[in-house]
Amino acid sequence: MACHKIPDVLIADVSPSYSIGLFAPRMTQDYLSCLPAASPNSCSGLKADRGGTFTDVYARCPGGKIRVLKLLSEDPSNYADAPTEGIRRIIEQETGKSSPKTKPVDTSNIGWIRMGTTVATNALLERKGERMALAITEGFRDLLHIGNQARPNIFDLKILCPDILYEEVVEVRERVLPRQDASSAEITAEQWKVKQGSTGEELLVMKEVDEVKLRHDLKQILKKGITSLAVVLLHSYMYKAHEEKVGAIAIEMGFSHVSLSSLVIPMVKAVPRGFTASSDAYLTPHIKAYLKGFASGFKNNLKNANVLFMQSDGGLTQMSRFSGSRAILSGPAGGVVGYAMTSYKQLGCQPVIGFDMGGTSTDVSRYAGEYEHVFESTTAGVTIQAPQLDVNTVAAGGGSRLFFRSGMFVVGPDSAGAHPGPVCYRKGGPLAVTDANLVLGRLLPDYFPKIFGPNENEPLDKKQTLEAFKQVTKEVNAFNSNVNKEISIEEVAMGFIRVANEAMCRPIRALTQAKGHDTSQHVLAVFGGAGGQHACAVARALGMQTVIIHKYAGILSAYGMALADVVHEAQEPCSKVYEPENFSYLDCRLETLEEECKTSLRNQGFSSRDIVCKAYLNLRYQGTDCALMCSGVKTSTLQKGKVCSYGDFEQAFIERYKREFGFIIENRHIIVDDIRVRGIGKSVIAEEEAIPQCEGEPIAEMVTSVYFEEGWLDTKVYMLASLSAGHCIAGPAIIMDKLSTILIEPDCIGSITAKGDILIRIEKAKKKKISTEVDAIQLSIFSHRFMSLAEQMGRILQRTSISTNIKERLDFSCALFGPDGGLVSNAPHIPVHLGAMQETVQYQLKVLGMKLRMEMFCLFYRNEKHPVFYVASRGHHADIGGITPGSMPPHSTSIHEEGAVFLSFKLVDQGVFQEEKLKEALMAPGKIPGSSGTRNLRDNLSDLRAQVAANHKGIQLVNELIDFYSLDVVQAYMSHIQKSAEYAVRDLLKDVGNRVYKITGASSLHAIDHMDDGSPIELTVDINVKDGTAVFDFGGTGSEVWGNCNAPRAITVSAIIYCLRAMVAHDIPLNQGCLKPVSIKIPQGCILDPSLDAAVVGGNVQTSQRVVDVILKAFGASAASQGCMNNITFGDDTVGYYETVAGGAGAGPDWHGRSGIHVHMTNTRITDPEILECRYPVFLNRFTLNKNTGGIGKFRGGDGVVRELVFRRPLTLSILTERRVFAPYGLEGGEDGKKGNNFLVRKCGRKIRLPSKSSVNVQKGDMFQLLTPGGGGYGHVEDDTDDIYREPPEKRTRYIQRGSVFEFKQAQESV
Repeated sequence: MACHKIPDVLIADVSPSYSIGLFAPRMTQDYLSCLPAASPNSCSGLKADRGGTFTDVYARCPGGKIRVLKLLSEDPSNYADAPTEGIRRIIEQETGKSSPKTKPVDTSNIGWIRMGTTVATNALLERKGERMALAITEGFRDLLHIGNQARPNIFDLKILCPDILYEEVVEVRERVLPRQDASSAEITAEQWKVKQGSTGEELLVMKEVDEVKLRHDLKQILKKGITSLAVVLLHSYMYKAHEEKVGAIAIEMGFSHVSLSSLVIPMVKAVPRGFTASSDAYLTPHIKAYLKGFASGFKNNLKNANVLFMQSDGGLTQMSRFSGSRAILSGPAGGVVGYAMTSYKQLGCQPVIGFDMGGTSTDVSRYAGEYEHVFESTTAGVTIQAPQLDVNTVAAGGGSRLFFRSGMFVVGPDSAGAHPGPVCYRKGGPLAVTDANLVLGRLLPDYFPKIFGPNENEPLDKKQTLEAFKQVTKEVNAFNSNVNKEISIEEVAMGFIRVANEAMCRPIRALTQAKGHDTSQHVLAVFGGAGGQHACAVARALGMQTVIIHKYAGILSAYGMALADVVHEAQEPCSKVYEPENFSYLDCRLETLEEECKTSLRNQGFSSRDIVCKAYLNLRYQGTDCALMCSGVKTSTLQKGKVCSYGDFEQAFIERYKREFGFIIENRHIIVDDIRVRGIGKSVIAEEEAIPQCEGEPIAEMVTSVYFEEGWLDTKVYMLASLSAGHCIAGPAIIMDKLSTILIEPDCIGSITAKGDILIRIEKAKKKKISTEVDAIQLSIFSHRFMSLAEQMGRILQRTSISTNIKERLDFSCALFGPDGGLVSNAPHIPVHLGAMQETVQYQLKVLGMKLRMEMFCLFYRNEKHPVFYVASRGHHADIGGITPGSMPPHSTSIHEEGAVFLSFKLVDQGVFQEEKLKEALMAPGKIPGSSGTRNLRDNLSDLRAQVAANHKGIQLVNELIDFYSLDVVQAYMSHIQKSAEYAVRDLLKDVGNRVYKITGASSLHAIDHMDDGSPIELTVDINVKDGTAVFDFGGTGSEVWGNCNAPRAITVSAIIYCLRAMVAHDIPLNQGCLKPVSIKIPQGCILDPSLDAAVVGGNVQTSQRVVDVILKAFGASAASQGCMNNITFGDDTVGYYETVAGGAGAGPDWHGRSGIHVHMTNTRITDPEILECRYPVFLNRFTLNKNTGGIGKFRGGDGVVRELVFRRPLTLSILTERRVFAPYGLEGGEDGKKGNNFLVRKCGRKIRLPSKSSVNVQKGDMFQLLTPGGGGYGHVEDDTDDIYREPPEKRTRYIQRGSVFEFKQAQESV
């Protein structure tokens, strides 16, 4: 017998076999690749896919023989571990020798093993990692709880944030600070030490590590049985000595695992670095335990095997180096490598979008010759700082639940989950996308194993699925009872599929357009169990012409690992300017890091010729936060000395910056934040052999009936294994293989390539006649199209703007309006913008009237005499003049003291940008004594041009929409989408009115609260229960004030929309329809409808919060939250800084209030402590929760925070706060939250209480202490109430979003 070496083994994280993408029951999913040592008789390959439900094994054996094996991922009665069992069976089958299950598997001839695993991701999602503690700089024990202080979902009154990973906290008494301009005399007087950081910057060691306290605290942690520790000390990324000391002491005392943030990822920003170190300490021991168990199934515990793991960055690493923080995308990364290596070059280097649709999630990524990485990404609420492939989880895959709400078809974001799964799984689950595909004949039950039902021995249940769809169809037809024609079950199911496809297209557009690429110029590479059913429709909707489906699409994550390279990365922080004087330093550091990578790879057996190193610099313009990781452009020898020897990084940065953002910033330094080298050990894998050429027409296995938009069509079914190279298959058709179902739609043609892959050519979508009558399916699709339009406007605005506020903080909104100026769609949903934009547009229509021409916010379509709709963009310009920098004076008494005022100003007239008139208007405040014109004219002008560009994009997109559907249809659906929101609000008002009537005998609500100056805000809501309408009457509200807490009417409108959406409790279109059932009465001249000259800057940020409190109090929806944004500004003639600070959220009928979070009308992220201390003349002495400031009740209010800023030079401090006099109310017997407070502590120790609105000059060494309010409690305290509350678990199962598209959305909603 020939020498049988072990074949390739790949166990991949793809949706398990077959087209439905079976649901993973939250267990470990592994991917394993075992390659043989070199031998002429070696097997050429064996691959296995371990999904959540079962494991697929594919083996390519000697002579080209193929073996396929399927086994359950969890079958404890038959084997302990599926990957081990799969390898054992293949070895047994191939060698013919018995390999007993009870004995370890012989690995003597295995060259190396490759694995990818979701064990880290699952542990993170389920919070089932190692018990751990956090050691952090004293004064910051709650820093990771507060995080960036933004809430995940802006409309959730019940704020649910993922649990923190650590159980205990040790505050390390130590402190390091950037030196800035501290004098030698001051350093000597304070007895500080000066140290040089790894970036070259000087640091002050203000306190050395207090070892006595540290040892005492760590001893208490060990007594509780916790032996894993994360260490996060401020500025350790560039001065790691203190962390190393803490780590050494911890190991000495008996901690089994210590993760130092300075070693895990030495990058600036304490919060994400802290999360990363915590995840490492939480996950790495968990992974090691899993690996130990896996290795025990093999002889000698895999001692002599070279075991490699797939990392989140798409590279393989040795098992000993595999860490939790780099394992989060270990599974999906293989799929990205798989399609990248098998699609890009094969299709003429055309950019590729990866579309991985499984049972529980849909992942989207992009490849255009290089892997696209992100360096800070959030998964399950944990922000990880590490190189990760930009994999965007955008939907719940086949498990996306189906709903019919307020006249609309809704798909997701809720998921059927792993259990019970969709209806067809026979476990009592809800309707999901998988069910819709089954009803439409796109899934063929006879080709699926009988693994469903409680005993996992039954086929897919089409009968029960049809019954469930009958019920939904009845709901749809009942809602549309005024329509003559009823729709069928198939039409309903098809409607859900169309809506699901459109929902998945939106983030794909965002992913490509965010980086300046045309979506339609990509190929769609489809894989995963469910992707093949949606491929043609998604590609067609995106304007793509080609779909490629690899023959191993069902196990592409596994196959990708066979193609992946071994990677070693080295990185260090930097703070140098990219300029010739620093090139030698940069070259030296890159050379050092390159040698580290090469040494590591050589030690792993790679020869020098198989090692490639890529050098990167993380670059940004000075004064901005938008850093881009760039590799150098190759240069000629003539340029030597003018650029780095590793390439021209400046040219690379400028080209990429201009492509992604549309411009460059002239005469601005480029800063190097990080130096990085990626060492690659090239894998040498034999290419797949060509399959036989066809010798005739393909033979169909059978003919089935499949439902398309044209109706039921006869559809041929082919087996992929029976097809040969060159076969062409015209749609409609189904291609089945053992791992997935591929649907070729009508007007599409599939062909089999030489390697056996499927290439589908997509014909352009045919125009379909659509009536102006409302159609629930089309309504849902238009909802996505309108939102996508606003989102694409936002991308243009972000790309072409220049200011930090708009480009980086994303403080803007873009919107589409109907011909009457009524809001149709708005993105993002910044609460304070919701009503204000509509009020602004309608005011312009009222003022300008017939003077409107073809300007940059209104569209005249073809021969129409009047505008057919409007687009608008709103941005926060950081400074427009006024009496203080930042245009937010705490003591303004007139709007003219707050900067430039525009009532109606044509920015573009007759196609010409009115720059000179605009400059004059922006500088006009300087004519007022004590005031100034805009302090940043260049940014103002650039950002306004960007807003014009966004509007232009909006007009272009709506023109395209009208060209496709017709003007009448688009305008009709603008109206229909508004009615959908109207129905949802009417239902809410009917429900509330009925509940109130049962209790009081009337349907009237009332509430009153007060501003700190005593001004009352009073509201009476009279609800008409019969038709679901309400009158919001603010009669009794106090008069306009001599100050800046006056709020224009638009603020109240925004607050009402926000509250209505929050109380509806599910996604609805946010547009004019929300207010259709509502009549708003505001007394003229009161604080909510002041005169034109009234100061209003405080009304936007403070009064808006009080209006929300009053509305929610009237409805009894929740206790008061902190009711304040805590606006803090400090600066002088050379520097200015502005922040808002979190507090406590109010409790509700079944939840505790979240502590240290922003609420209601704001969601601003706070500056990271390390960024704050590096760039501004202050240091943060303390930032933590203020315990017991939340109101007591059956459900407790959230706690406020304590934030202490110490000033390092004389500055002016301005504060604009509320809830310092009137406490946040409790409800239903719950106690009030604690009021906030503002203190100035002079360097001498004198403590002064500051009023809620004040401006004061501070001196060097003075400290501002901010105590933010807590949230009110809800309900009477019960005897059995647990003092230590736990937030109630979320009842809904949702897919976990991640990737750059998600990060952008979160940033937009965090302003």
